[in-house]
Amino acid sequence: MTDTNAATATADTFIPVTTQTWSNGRHKVRCVKVINETWDVKTYCFMAEQPVMFFFKPGQFVTLELEIQGEAVFRSYTISSSPSVPYSFSITVKRVPGGQVSNWLHDTMSEGMELAVHGPVGQFNSIDFPADKVLYLSGGVGITPVMSMARWSYDTNTNADAVFVHSARTPRDIIYRRELDTMSSRIENFRVHTICERFESGQPWSGYRGFLTLALLQLIAPDFLEREVFCCGPTPYMKAVKKMLEDAGFDMRRYHEESFGATPETIEEDAIQSAEQAQEDADAMPASELLSVSFADSGKSVQIAPGETVHAAAAKLGLHIPKACGMGICGTCKVKVLEGDVDMTHNGGITEDDVEDGYILSCCSAPKGNVVVEF
Repeated sequence: MTDTNAATATADTFIPVTTQTWSNGRHKVRCVKVINETWDVKTYCFMAEQPVMFFFKPGQFVTLELEIQGEAVFRSYTISSSPSVPYSFSITVKRVPGGQVSNWLHDTMSEGMELAVHGPVGQFNSIDFPADKVLYLSGGVGITPVMSMARWSYDTNTNADAVFVHSARTPRDIIYRRELDTMSSRIENFRVHTICERFESGQPWSGYRGFLTLALLQLIAPDFLEREVFCCGPTPYMKAVKKMLEDAGFDMRRYHEESFGATPETIEEDAIQSAEQAQEDADAMPASELLSVSFADSGKSVQIAPGETVHAAAAKLGLHIPKACGMGICGTCKVKVLEGDVDMTHNGGITEDDVEDGYILSCCSAPKGNVVVEF
């Protein structure tokens, strides 16, 4: 074969592929790998059919859109992988007794299955809070966002001095154990310390035992007061850590935490009560004081009382705007306002760029006047 023919064959073989960049929104992905991390924890790796650069800020999360027993279900999970591995992303899920989504994922999700994800979003990340000295604190499956941060720091060869302190119930519950050991053995500025609440018969363990205390933290990281702290874990764990740091005089402006999941029952109950009260207020209110919310795509409109949300207005019309958290965290209920203004109080579930483009989170946005929404 001549050089000319070889060049022609090569040009015919390698077809240019357009690679997209991930942006906050709804995306279809396919599960390409399932990894057993521990006896009750699995990691699910996803890719898109057309190459996508899955760049996100380490610590951010996505919301899965699933259909379980014929019902649409949304649940948010932190991305556990690092954006330094750009053509895929992963989530790590612990099986929770009675957990609708975690059990479905463990029992059903397999390689080749497709689903939709929303995101990435979240204010808890290491990119927005750079530091020369970092302290990662995690409990249980709360290790996932700080693991993403640690992987990013390790892969990009940052000079940040990092101490990683993880609390687990027993040695068999330590997630990413081998990887963390490998990372700490290869670079001097990354040190890992694991604390096990207890150990069972037949489980060798020579590390720290019990719970994270101030005395233990001072032993592990004597200079913790000088570090940027990223914390994630069960609510009782984070409350205890936060109080411990406050009592030690830590500058809490350098403390960052993340915790989310299904909408707490108290919030759901408060939302129901608020909706009922709002409906009573609307019924008793003069028509001239009511606000109009119109949905352009559906051609429907409704009048609501001041203070009611766009999501509540949609529900009155039988319109289902997807929602996972109800607190402005997950970003699932994002819609675009075509006309009018709203008061939005969110918790990191929407980007500044989206806000500038006219998007809102319907669960936490109350119209200031008459509005028209693209839905």
